[in-house]
Amino acid sequence: MNTQYRLHYAPDNASLIIRLALEALDLSYETVLVDRSSKEQRSPEYLRLNPNGLIPALETPDGPMFETGAILLWLADKHEMLAPSTDEPSRAAFLKWLFFVSNTLHIAMRMLFYPEQYVGDNGAAQATLRKHMQIETAKHLDKLEQLACEKPNWFTAEQATVLDYYVVCLLRWMALYPKESRDWFDIRNWPLLHKMAAHLEDCQPVEAAIKAEGLGPTPFTAPQYANPTIGSAT
Repeated sequence: MNTQYRLHYAPDNASLIIRLALEALDLSYETVLVDRSSKEQRSPEYLRLNPNGLIPALETPDGPMFETGAILLWLADKHEMLAPSTDEPSRAAFLKWLFFVSNTLHIAMRMLFYPEQYVGDNGAAQATLRKHMQIETAKHLDKLEQLACEKPNWFTAEQATVLDYYVVCLLRWMALYPKESRDWFDIRNWPLLHKMAAHLEDCQPVEAAIKAEGLGPTPFTAPQYANPTIGSAT
């Protein structure tokens, strides 16, 4: 590689979270568009990087990585930024919430967005699952709002961490998807998360992502569908 990292991405996909971390770390990286319209993420070449056929994949000097939470934690530890260090007492709490977002909240959103992948083609079953996951996802956000009330120095604080970047992207997608059922979500119902989202909209990593992926001027507090110069979010 000519640069240290190569991010395989699609606009406004989970790769956006990794782009924000790379920008916040001020790292040199290349991007490789994964064409979702032709299902390039299922190609043999891409599957050698991420055998699950999901976006993102990040090529590193230590080999290719996949899974958003794993990439974020590896980058933060590798470059000793954007997370409590391994010897800080707050490390344990940070890790449990990072994995909560990755393993619980993000998965709940996938079930909300793609119910057919979990219950098949039955429309009534899809509607039931979607309604249930709306309720569950709101409960997960309530937990994060309560966490923000406790004012940890690694979440919703002045200096953003990988957890902040992860959460604001999920908030963005909750406001946009699924297109046919969005009335359940209003970020203003979680004022501290809303405040964090507004704060991050003015930072350099987000400005870079807005330009690169066509996210619009308020990608987290009043998001609009991405309008990238190349590629597609869906």
